Amino acid sequence: MQGRSPDQESTGSGTKRSSVSSGGRSRNQKEFFYKFVESEGLSGELLDWFESLAENCAPKQQAFDVPFELIELQKFDYALEGISFQQLIRMPNAVYASTSDAVEATAYLAVEDFLHASVKGLWEAFWSQDEPMPFSVACMYNSNLKFYQAEKAIANGRLGGLCGTGILLNNPRHPHGKWDHVLELALLRPDIRGLSVGSDRQPSPSVLGEALFCAVRMLLARSLSKLSFFPDSSTVFVLIVDSQYGGVVKVEGDVNKLNFDVNNVYGCAAEWVKNHARISVSPIDRIWNKLGNANWGDIGALQVLFATFHCIMQYAGMPKHSVEDLAVDHSSHLQTRRAERQLEDTRENGNSLFRYQQRSVSPEIVEVQEDSVEVELKELMRLEVGSMLWLEDSDWQKGYQIREVISTGELTYYIASYVEDPGKNLFLYVGSHPSQLEPAWEDMSLWYQVQRQTKVLTIMKQKGLSSKYLPQLSASGRIVHPGECRRPSKGGNCEHPWCGTPILVTSLVGETVAEMVRTGQFGSDEVIRCCHDCLSALSTVASAGIRHGDIRPENVICVTSGVRRPYFVLIGWGHAILEDRDRPAMNLHFSSTYALQEGKLCSASDAESLVYMLYYSSGGVFPNLDSVEGALQWRETSWARRLIQQKLGDISTTLKAFADYVDSLCGTPYPMDYEIWLRRLRRNIHEEDHGKEIVAAG
Repeated sequence: MQGRSPDQESTGSGTKRSSVSSGGRSRNQKEFFYKFVESEGLSGELLDWFESLAENCAPKQQAFDVPFELIELQKFDYALEGISFQQLIRMPNAVYASTSDAVEATAYLAVEDFLHASVKGLWEAFWSQDEPMPFSVACMYNSNLKFYQAEKAIANGRLGGLCGTGILLNNPRHPHGKWDHVLELALLRPDIRGLSVGSDRQPSPSVLGEALFCAVRMLLARSLSKLSFFPDSSTVFVLIVDSQYGGVVKVEGDVNKLNFDVNNVYGCAAEWVKNHARISVSPIDRIWNKLGNANWGDIGALQVLFATFHCIMQYAGMPKHSVEDLAVDHSSHLQTRRAERQLEDTRENGNSLFRYQQRSVSPEIVEVQEDSVEVELKELMRLEVGSMLWLEDSDWQKGYQIREVISTGELTYYIASYVEDPGKNLFLYVGSHPSQLEPAWEDMSLWYQVQRQTKVLTIMKQKGLSSKYLPQLSASGRIVHPGECRRPSKGGNCEHPWCGTPILVTSLVGETVAEMVRTGQFGSDEVIRCCHDCLSALSTVASAGIRHGDIRPENVICVTSGVRRPYFVLIGWGHAILEDRDRPAMNLHFSSTYALQEGKLCSASDAESLVYMLYYSSGGVFPNLDSVEGALQWRETSWARRLIQQKLGDISTTLKAFADYVDSLCGTPYPMDYEIWLRRLRRNIHEEDHGKEIVAAG
């Protein structure tokens, strides 16, 4: 690196330094810098100037020059061929997302990840693959203009105060960064494309004013710095982005020509911008697509990468591999592509012609590893926070954006929002691709989770079974994959890995009992409420002869959003019993005794599973169960010694009595009397709930 380390003082050689910044620095200049802390102050001083520039511009003429010529970007694009950039955190799409804190937090994480991927890819491609990258990325906090990692800032409740993201020179002595260590700043602002001015897509005055404030502050910090810059410190770049678009602001100028009047910092800074700064502004172009992935090869991301390249060069010096050196490789890449496509370069009369050579037989046989194909397919079908998904059912389509990914260890499902109603969360389940449905446990579990549950919820809807304690079928259908679908006219699916993949969307979203137990949120009140609500759901479906068959902590959720009091909903109906030939799920911990013995359910089987779930969720301990025989033995011993009744009795005598009632019905043909236990449980729920519950029972 040509630049000195952050802690090494400049001796003044090798870099032109002003007399103000070497040795006896002006006290006024330092005080000016410390008082220059509010972007609104500078923006207000520049407002009239912005308006006059817009008025004096001829039609279709830009108020500012562009920072990069198209030929420069094209050459840089050639140099980037073969260089991998990977943004792992996808940018949430503001068009389909709400303005919630979760979306804003994800956006800051996505910008931070985008800048990290950019600077890392450029460093390894142009400077060194062996030396560690000497830069880091952090978010700027508005109140103190210090830098923090986005995750830490969000965790500490500072999300609302974040105002930008910067690439900084690493310095362990200054964990919150120093302004002369800032290579580049990115300002995340909502809808900069919608606020852009004119046909040349220039940023609005308010956004541009913020960018100029950051640029002036960076230049002031560099003029006071002990670092060396290549070729000098008088040029800075500021990025302006939203969740889809972005642009580059380049500011050049000698801040030693600024009048350091500490009583009028913003007026003096504005005069310097008007008279001594050279400002270049790129058009606002798309950086992220609707799925939240960066379009690395398009001009929007390309001009941001080129600005970052220049910023790295200011701190690290000339790269080992120049843009021109890497761009020369474009011709060799082109020849390789021609060979891959079996094109021949023939010359006739000085003109270059390309002739396609068709081969009827492949020259060699390539063995394809099935494992690698399966891994690639899973990678391609992976959904992340911010991903967009379109569902097709009959003649209409619905779009959903992934808000959260939930993994139970066995299966993965999602919390998503409908693009036309982003304020409402839904559960979204994605099944296996029809061609991939093997008798493997994971794929069969997906079939029960999506296809079978869709059938059950559809039947429940047709039968008019409705209760606040039951999930509601919101939508079901198949994924609409990107690109042209080449599905045969006679049915079937095309070769795209998503074609024909089923989706199920249900309403009512909440935290599972399993998660509540893990985090210590499932207390005595929740146990009683959960028992009541699940029994109410079972009562509703029992009227139509339907049983659940898979009651466990992962299949009960607590709904808290948008309600006066939390309540529980029984989900996971894929193993429901609709007719005698159906078989329930087999779970050594929570299945009923009759289910383990006979593979069927009796009238009290769901209630027995509910008792086991409440026993476990209230602190009861299961032994290590590894066989059906062991599970049956534990059940017989526990009921005989009244261990389950005693545990539930510590919470409520009603729960203890309910457990005794269920024990008396196990394995018998006698029906459950739901209504009497719902009444008794309601009496045990807090007094403020009395008379305010609407119970939908069959």
